Amino acid sequence: MNSSKDGLWNTDFSHIYVERKAADHPRAKRILSRLKNSRLIEIGHYKDVFCRSRQSFRLQKHSPKLILAVKEGNLLYKGARVCQDFGNHHFYYTSCVMNCPYDCEYCYLQGMYPSANIVIFVNLEDIFLDVEKLLKSHPVYLCISYDTDLLALEGITGFVSSWLGFASRHDSLVIELRTKSANFNAIKDIPPLDNVILAWTLSPVEVIHDYEEGTPSLQARLKSIKRAVDRGWKVRLCFDPIIFTRDWKRQYGACVKEVFEELSPDSIHDVSLGVFRISKEYLKRIHKDRPNSLVFAYPFEEREGVCTYSSGHTKEMRDFLYSEISRYIPGDKIYF
Repeated sequence: MNSSKDGLWNTDFSHIYVERKAADHPRAKRILSRLKNSRLIEIGHYKDVFCRSRQSFRLQKHSPKLILAVKEGNLLYKGARVCQDFGNHHFYYTSCVMNCPYDCEYCYLQGMYPSANIVIFVNLEDIFLDVEKLLKSHPVYLCISYDTDLLALEGITGFVSSWLGFASRHDSLVIELRTKSANFNAIKDIPPLDNVILAWTLSPVEVIHDYEEGTPSLQARLKSIKRAVDRGWKVRLCFDPIIFTRDWKRQYGACVKEVFEELSPDSIHDVSLGVFRISKEYLKRIHKDRPNSLVFAYPFEEREGVCTYSSGHTKEMRDFLYSEISRYIPGDKIYF
């Protein structure tokens, strides 16, 4: 018997808000053609909906709406210090989509954004132009999927294919596409590119079950990774964020073992490790929406505005994961 509450929420993207200046854009039209059953609502600016007061991120996650907009102002950002640069001096990221279709309990987006609705900026060509301007000065390492999961949304946006086409024309650009999806099939027919890294976030089965609502299983992610490496793509494995639980050592030890039973270590480009960390301000906002969360019940330490686990726990977790992974991957290919 289904729960009666299941019928209380509209389906995802039952409503689509469209900025007037975005309505005639070819990408907007393509997206709308894929969501023909949604109700369209014209708006002046995406912030009129996305940034209005007294929204509940948690409630909106039950039935997120879509907003199609034109991105203005800054289109590229210097990489944040809490993010790994993998030795790249010219590290940037961009947000062509705001918010993620998944609902991970520990996600920083719920503290960063006032709304769980998803904003798609249709003017991707303007971001491309800004990247090209930057490339005239120096090489660029660009993360394109930090504030969303572009591969999970590929069936709606087609943005990953567009980015890969752009990367194929610019050898001095390196792109990282981070994802938890099992949607490699969406780009399987695109030839691998030497300047593109497909980066999968991996977690123990228990963490996925308890804290990563809506995401594919570990096995589904590994099968997608295997298809990618078999086709010649560079793949990064991201054990990030590492979540502290009562049984974290057993869980992460089993996770690493399962990963390298499924994948050949020689097929992996590199690995990143990072314990959970979050802005102090984001954490304050999340506490209000998730007062009973076990993830956020930890007595975090603050260091320069960033909250994370105690120094002891941080070192223990990093050392343990490094020790486990270095059985398979050379230490110079493991990044903190």
